[in-house]
Order: sequence, then structure tokens, then C-alpha cells
Amino acid sequence: MTTWITICDTCKKDGWESGDMTLTDGEKLAALIEAAAAGLSNIRTRRVSCLMGCKGACNVAIQGAGKLNYTIGAFDPDSDAASGIVAYAMAHAASDTGQVPYRDWPQAIKGHFVTRHPPLPDDE
Repeated sequence: MTTWITICDTCKKDGWESGDMTLTDGEKLAALIEAAAAGLSNIRTRRVSCLMGCKGACNVAIQGAGKLNYTIGAFDPDSDAASGIVAYAMAHAASDTGQVPYRDWPQAIKGHFVTRHPPLPDDE
């Protein structure tokens, strides 16, 4: 089953304006995640403009149909974060419920969980 990594591309960490400002921190993280997920059959990525977690930028949602979904954030836009996010998404995709045992979490995502959302009901 496919797991989506939804990446906020408008996130800006504190101090962003003192850098070159060519790309937002969210755009930098998105490019790294997209590269890390390239070629994975059960992982898809998409960018959105704002996940409303500005206080803890860089934010990402890990989502799958019929599964628990997670928002994680406060990442530095670097390859360690991107690799950890993709590794977690792969474990999420392999899980029937979306729940991944803590012992299987990549170190790079520990301490970055913001919210967990139950799956939507199948019927109205």
C-alpha cells in the first residue's frame, strides 16, 4: 500500500532571513526527501504550501489510506532528516495499521512527532 510523504514547501526556520533566501527551508527539505524516495514503489511525495506548523518548521505528514497518519516537524533541512523521514515512511507503508514500533523508528525522527490522526471511517 502506498504511503504519501506530504512536505510543506513554505516552511522557514528561525533565522532563515539571514541566509541566501533563494529557497525556503521547506523547499530544501522537499528536494532532499524527493531524492531519497526516488524509485521507491510504495512511497510517493508531494509538496503543499503550508501545513500550519510554522512554529516547528520543517513539517511533513506521513499518510496512507485506512492507516494512522502522522505529522512530524522541527527538522533541519538536511540529508539525515530526509533519510529518516523516508525510512519511517517505508515502515509506515509496510504496516497494516500505519503504526510503527518505536524500536523501528529511525533516530532522525525521534522527538519530531507533532500529531497522530486516526484513519477516516470507511462509511458515512
